[in-house]
Amino acid sequence: MSTAPDTAPAASAPDPRSEGGEEERKLPLFALLALATAVFITCLTETLPAGLLPAMSEDLRVSQSATGQTVTVYAIGTALTAIPLTAATAGWQRKKLLLTAMAGFALANTVTAVSSVYGLTMVARFVAGVAAGLAWALLAGYARRLAPVHLQGKAMAIAMAGIPVALSLGVPAGTFLGDWLGWRVAFLSMTALTVALLVWIFAGVPDFPGQARGERPKLLRTLTIPGVSPVLFVTLVFVLAHTILYAYIASYLKDLGLEGHTGLILLVFGAASLAGIWIVGAQINRRLRGLTVGGALLVAVASLILAVLSDTTALVYAAAVLWGLGWGGVPTLLQTAVGDAGGESADAAQAMLVTLWNVAMAGGGIVGGILLDTLGSESFPWAVVLLLLPVLAVVLAARKAGFPAARPGSGSVGEQAGAEEEAAVPAP
Repeated sequence: MSTAPDTAPAASAPDPRSEGGEEERKLPLFALLALATAVFITCLTETLPAGLLPAMSEDLRVSQSATGQTVTVYAIGTALTAIPLTAATAGWQRKKLLLTAMAGFALANTVTAVSSVYGLTMVARFVAGVAAGLAWALLAGYARRLAPVHLQGKAMAIAMAGIPVALSLGVPAGTFLGDWLGWRVAFLSMTALTVALLVWIFAGVPDFPGQARGERPKLLRTLTIPGVSPVLFVTLVFVLAHTILYAYIASYLKDLGLEGHTGLILLVFGAASLAGIWIVGAQINRRLRGLTVGGALLVAVASLILAVLSDTTALVYAAAVLWGLGWGGVPTLLQTAVGDAGGESADAAQAMLVTLWNVAMAGGGIVGGILLDTLGSESFPWAVVLLLLPVLAVVLAARKAGFPAARPGSGSVGEQAGAEEEAAVPAP
């Protein structure tokens, strides 16, 4: 029987027909909220410098553009190390690995907070990116293992809720704290939160084994598994499209004369993202492909509104709502899809997804900058629309493997119990 973190739900899910089964089938919210907090810290650590650039630039005695590379080097750290470190730590106990990753954040944020040397700050940010590579490849599988098969979608949605919370509330709160008490206090507060989380994980999150040496998948072989490549392609292009607009949303809104609305529009986007995550969590088991298509269409419609109707402020807010609804559940959808497609190679597939996600984020910053300098910010929405066309085509085509209408094992509770019982019987 495989011990791969993403592929052993039957081992961690109680039999629904057992005594007290109804109570036992409830989601372990205490543990899942710890994972959501880890996601929050991971996401906010990456994006927090964006709201603190002027003060950081002054203290580090470099330009704001150079300070902005603290975000880029974080993404590079994740992209370069996610796959090799995931392979190297495949045999580690899952809790030990999660604690190590979060301790890396505590160290990196502390060094960032106290450093007055630009080079040291960049090293600390790279270390934070390395910790993120470990965390992102681990967290989705951890959430899946904490829940029975029929609740895995909701479990992942809860864990991934840390992303929109970080973007819509964490960044503005960190910026406010930085303006009030100094940018170093903002980073030290991240350290304090991480230390508290380490205690939370140690006390309240169950442990799971890693993979035995003979069971560890070959990364390149994972690409040949049906369904994995389509999900990875959609991840690369969808995240690239989103990042082009999100990374430069302040510049875009400024050119519209709405610079005073940036914070509120991001808040609206974040609130809609939370709603999108809730919808995905409730429906992902039976409507994986439909939700992915719907998400892409909502983001495309939002971009079209911004492209042709942005002279009306109310419609810009409406576009932010549609954008958030469409984008909010995308991380859950893509990580679920690649985990299901990868099967026993789910960890390797997740590591590839994390790598491509960060490559797309870095690429979105570069492409967006080129578009801004050459065609102006009004080109951003059109770029998003054009990139989402192949995304929709691939999702629709990958109906058998990659983006099936329903997830494996997503039938009724009775059907799932039978499937889990059958899956627990060793193959002859």
